[in-house]
Amino acid sequence: MTLLIVVFAATISTVLWYIKPESNMKIGTLSLMYWGASLMWLVDAIAEYLEVGAKYFTPAASDMLNDAYLGASVVLLGLVIWLVTILIKDPNGRLKKF
Repeated sequence: MTLLIVVFAATISTVLWYIKPESNMKIGTLSLMYWGASLMWLVDAIAEYLEVGAKYFTPAASDMLNDAYLGASVVLLGLVIWLVTILIKDPNGRLKKF
């Protein structure tokens, strides 16, 4: 579930970056963070599948809920890091006006 949520976030951010590649809002950075997290969760899923076998495809409801919370947390943390990056870089110079 975590992998699925992060792959959706990565896909959405990649589409947004592809639509406006000249944007100075660093959407490519957000996309790369999500794709990196997706790769990490993919390796984790493969390792867990090799460990438990076919039981991997029948998780308990509580495990799925925990994975969904973890996936949402990863997406939100990625957004927070991206926002901090935007605030530090200040691509449009809006913070300099204050």
